[in-house]
Amino acid sequence: MIDGIGPFFLGHPKRTINWSKIPFSFLERDGRVQRDAFREIREAFKRFAGTAASLGFNAVSLDDLAHVTDHFAYPAPLRARIADYRQEFSVLFEIARAAGLQVYLTTDISFFNRELDLLLGRDDGKIIRFLGDAVDAVFRDFPAVQGIIARFGESDGVDVRGDFLSRQILQTPRQARRYVEALLAVCDARNRTLIMRTWSLGAYRIGDLMWNRKTYEAVFTGLEHPRLILSLKYGETDFFRYVLLNSHFREDTRHRKMIELQARREYEGGGEYPSFIGWDYERYERELSSCKNVVGAWVWCQTGGWTTSRRITFVKDSSLWNEINVAATIGVFKDHLDVSSAVRRYCATRLPGVDAESLLELLRLSSEVVMELLYVDDYARCAVYFRRLRLPPLLHVLWDTMFITDTMRVFLRYFVKDRERTIRQGYTALGKIRRMITLAAEMGLPVEGLKSQYAVYEILAVAREYYFRPVDSSVERQLRALIRQIHLSQDENHYVFVVRVQRSRLGAGLIRFVLAYITRRKRAYRLADRLVLLRLLAWLGWGLKFVPAHRLPRVAVSQGMGLRHFLK
Repeated sequence: MIDGIGPFFLGHPKRTINWSKIPFSFLERDGRVQRDAFREIREAFKRFAGTAASLGFNAVSLDDLAHVTDHFAYPAPLRARIADYRQEFSVLFEIARAAGLQVYLTTDISFFNRELDLLLGRDDGKIIRFLGDAVDAVFRDFPAVQGIIARFGESDGVDVRGDFLSRQILQTPRQARRYVEALLAVCDARNRTLIMRTWSLGAYRIGDLMWNRKTYEAVFTGLEHPRLILSLKYGETDFFRYVLLNSHFREDTRHRKMIELQARREYEGGGEYPSFIGWDYERYERELSSCKNVVGAWVWCQTGGWTTSRRITFVKDSSLWNEINVAATIGVFKDHLDVSSAVRRYCATRLPGVDAESLLELLRLSSEVVMELLYVDDYARCAVYFRRLRLPPLLHVLWDTMFITDTMRVFLRYFVKDRERTIRQGYTALGKIRRMITLAAEMGLPVEGLKSQYAVYEILAVAREYYFRPVDSSVERQLRALIRQIHLSQDENHYVFVVRVQRSRLGAGLIRFVLAYITRRKRAYRLADRLVLLRLLAWLGWGLKFVPAHRLPRVAVSQGMGLRHFLK
């Protein structure tokens, strides 16, 4: 399966885009759906579907249940917009069917608006009946829809606007199980498939579902069913490097499962430069071969993250590096090719005249550069847990924001022992980017993104001197000069740099003590986690609503679900 949201972002008006779901509010004007926008979407989706099918995909995911199901409680203008969406999406469903792709619709548990808040409140019984009726209606009205993909560990980002907003209402495994049972009954009656995602972000007792076996079993044990597929990201955290295969694949031998993979790397440039993932995925595919009941893969070619990048996979001729990742991923997982064979096949069919061996060298270097300079490997190799979360292996870069701060300096120094090696490693990686630029030019491939990558990664290399050597004012001046040069020389800068090198008033020793107390290296909860961190920090999260937005990091109030969510 491949995600099909790319065509919906054509002409997106905002600078920073939330790539996590279709931007419905931008597809409307004067209270109705823009028909001219959907004409362009249809043409782009036809090209996308044909390309995906030719690569070997047999299913596509689209957003979302809320916008194609009507309800008597909705006001007349909203019902008219939903009628528009139903008409337009029925055409897209037919395009997918004609290309040989099954259609799956996504939904959060659950979505709300003013009318639904009044009608359903927080009554699980009412919400379950409403969701079941909505799913049943979609299956009845749209025979092309083969199933529903449900997410209950995350809700809409704080920047989402529109007729429907989801919120996370599930707090316990028992509660989540009730919803799964109800939706599965509807899907079974209609001979359709329910795909339940185990993705969770640490909120409430259900927040450790993606890595905690006890929580996982409490939700799913006894629900083995041919109409149920559990969808797991490949690791215990988001789409990062340096993570082991999610243990649920090995430990759960009863349920049917599928693996979630990302080709457009949301934390690694979003396709602005090559960030090849093929060898990582080849390793996961090998490990999955010994796991039972793995029935498919879901490849995200567009979904995920907040960036200014405009690369749209298989729609505009602007996303070469994402498309290579997609082709390599399906070659490895569907056709069981090794990476070299998958890349050679891509060159033969999609890049005639490009030397496959040179491209393979460039792709290998791109993977090494990301792992050696974007990530700090000593930290990235550590499995670090905070409350119910496995912390990301990449913490000083979040989507398009790079943090060069004293707090981040203390954090990284806590994990990195051989600091001079880490500094040398960064500058060596810059030499690999220079080699990549030469290779791309020789093959006639785009070099602009690689040049931009070099400018950004040079800042990361210099930042390592700040992180891992004694504080030197000349390093700060060099960092600020490089950042200023990027803003002046590049037409499109896709990164925000947060540079705060003044010493923290808390002191490095106190920060290290706090880190040792609030983080752990093993999955199992400590007594301190159960008695203090899971409870006390929930109160801190509640108190954050009284903190002015300008006093919090930009990403905490404008991207994702906001900082408070992680402390619930």
